[in-house]
Amino acid sequence: MCCAGCQAVAQAIVAGGLDDYYRHRDAMPESPREAMPLALQELGLFDHPDVQKNFVRPVGEHEKEAALIFEGITCSACVWLNEQHIARQPGVTAIDINYATRRARVRWDEQRIKLSQILEGIAAIGYRAHPYDAARSELLAQKERRTALWRLFVAGFGMMQVMMYAVPVYLADDGTMTRDIEQLMRWASLILTLPVILYSAAPFFRNAWRDLKLRRIGMDVPVALGVGAAFLASVWATVTDSGEVYFDSVTMFVFFLLGGRFLEMLARQKAARGVESLARALPAFASRFAPYPGERLERVAVAELVAGDVVLVKPGEIIPADGVVIDGASSADESLLTGESRAVAKDVGADVIGGSLNVASPLTVRVKCVGEMTRLASIQRLMERASVEKPRIVETADRIAGRFVGALLILAVVTGAAWLWLEPARALWVFVAVLVVSCPCALSLATPVALTVATGALSRHGVLVTRGHAIEALARATHVVFDKTGTLTEGRPVLKESLTPGRMDAAQALATAASMELGSEHAIGGAIREAARASAVVPMTAVRSVTGQGIQAESGGQRFWLGTPAFAGQSHGQPLPERARQWLAEGDTVVALADDQDWLALFRLTDCQRPGAAEAVGALLDQGLKVTVLSGDAPEAVRRMAAALGIPDYFGAMTPEGKHEAIRRWQADGDLVAMVGDGVNDAPVLAQSHVSIAMSNGTDLARSQGDIVLLAGDLRQVARAVALCRRTMRIVRQNLSWAFAYNLLAIPLAMTGWVTPWMAGIGMSASSLLVVLNALRLQRGSPNAAQVN
Repeated sequence: MCCAGCQAVAQAIVAGGLDDYYRHRDAMPESPREAMPLALQELGLFDHPDVQKNFVRPVGEHEKEAALIFEGITCSACVWLNEQHIARQPGVTAIDINYATRRARVRWDEQRIKLSQILEGIAAIGYRAHPYDAARSELLAQKERRTALWRLFVAGFGMMQVMMYAVPVYLADDGTMTRDIEQLMRWASLILTLPVILYSAAPFFRNAWRDLKLRRIGMDVPVALGVGAAFLASVWATVTDSGEVYFDSVTMFVFFLLGGRFLEMLARQKAARGVESLARALPAFASRFAPYPGERLERVAVAELVAGDVVLVKPGEIIPADGVVIDGASSADESLLTGESRAVAKDVGADVIGGSLNVASPLTVRVKCVGEMTRLASIQRLMERASVEKPRIVETADRIAGRFVGALLILAVVTGAAWLWLEPARALWVFVAVLVVSCPCALSLATPVALTVATGALSRHGVLVTRGHAIEALARATHVVFDKTGTLTEGRPVLKESLTPGRMDAAQALATAASMELGSEHAIGGAIREAARASAVVPMTAVRSVTGQGIQAESGGQRFWLGTPAFAGQSHGQPLPERARQWLAEGDTVVALADDQDWLALFRLTDCQRPGAAEAVGALLDQGLKVTVLSGDAPEAVRRMAAALGIPDYFGAMTPEGKHEAIRRWQADGDLVAMVGDGVNDAPVLAQSHVSIAMSNGTDLARSQGDIVLLAGDLRQVARAVALCRRTMRIVRQNLSWAFAYNLLAIPLAMTGWVTPWMAGIGMSASSLLVVLNALRLQRGSPNAAQVN
């Protein structure tokens, strides 16, 4: 029986005397395996909401997005094939696969297709995909290493044994070895080569056959053709006792190729491990108070925690979820999440981040966010998005590599035919060498591996890359534009004093302003609310926000304006009081409250310069970049800030439309603009720039518009990121140059007979390995912020 349920039904049929039907049927039904393969039964489980909650998230009304990890990807052609095949499925809206990490992001309309159907489609073309999680990723990596090592061992052992039989034949003088002994050596070599072909080289033939069935020419096709042709020619020569045999070259080639791929795999997994370190940040278990603080502790899985649970975090343990400290005082190491190396003090009432390390003393924490709602999960999602998006340079390299393989096959056939006419005895050798020596894998690996390593290196410094094009765009940037409030300043303005020239007293004016700012996310609105937290809320209606200017609202039949002096003053046309003008001249921010008759209040707010801002600006200027400040604040306040930081160009009283137009004007003049802002209020301007950098500052990362996010809010990391991105693109150019130069040199040498098949195997393997090792140099050390091209 296929399952216990069918067995129970069968027993019921027999017990009920209904088995006569089966005596008279004239055909057997399909077996359980034919009716529903076990693998497909398992895939159906992935449609269950409880199963999907850990790796699937909604992105629209009926659209979902899943993070997957693929098995069976061996080259960029595999990536192309899967992306094309899955994209053609009805209901699939997006699919991106990262060659370096084997991770994928797929989106689909759940009304038109199920996730299990997508996974079935992947299985139909010979690959497997699983929900991504760090533990499974590591298990797959271990399995891949173990299998590759066994294949390498068999190939190496076979190569050594075959060489033992081949060397005497090579060294024997004429007449010193009889024909029957030489034939015995050939048969022994054939037997020893069989495991190498059937086991070690099996993936080459399997992948090539799969590609040919799907009418695709993958990168394993020329390898399989070369190995297969040399082996079959050697078998024919052995059976017919004629011609030459190449068993030693075949085994040596397979060994060198597998050795190169094994080392390449280790380097690639090391690069991917740097990006996936965040996924391993959370612990598997937590100590939870059950049911109230002060009662017994129970050890539970972190996945079972819910908002409101109270957990105990001992020194040296990882905080299991986002929460707030309700007892204890300690410090937390948040370096993995923010890049900040110094431990952050945590007292009662302080927020803690899941994935950070409790350093000093026990903390009792009330859980606020779990699972996909945590800051760590937001960071992971943004990194996943960046890792699977393909920059233009990667797509170009993949397209060239795909066409290169087809051209190579034609070239190998033409070369083989020419050698058959010139020197038939060497034709097979040359044909195999041409097929093998080329290295489209190096061309495909050149860019994605470097970008993967750079993404991991940047994340360790608190710079989160969220878009695939960001590294290339930041490396090419010529002009960096800063917002002022919350970017060059700390973003925590405080109310310094107020002026009430109108009909309201100070307390009433502050309460009115705070009530108008209730829905605002801007730092200035938060400062006004904080100053008025003891005041009663004034009911407001018809609230309308004008981005970058202020707020309009009504209360008790009276209309109010709150915002910049220019915005609020347009309601009545009265001149700004002299005292408020003096505040502006001193560089402070002035927020005005007015009605349609006069000024009601003017609030003076001051904000501190962000630590490290001056060093960041100096480093960017040293790197040859133009630096500008665009701000909606008063021009005098912007001028004073720019002068303090050494920024030569600045513009104040800018509306969002004005900022947008300024960016567009610079771009029209040929500047490649990087915009640094708060990530939410500057969304249109960030979107207009070539690359946008957002300050996290506790903002909901899932809503951030930035291509890059500064997790620790340290502006000095902008200059370091520019240096690392430039260094990354230099390494990409080096890798591409090497890949092209190698093939331009190696293929003509192979065509002219100067390269043997085993030499071709070494060259092909070394070429792929070299580009990976070159990319891994990005993991060494921290780039100098002042480094220039």
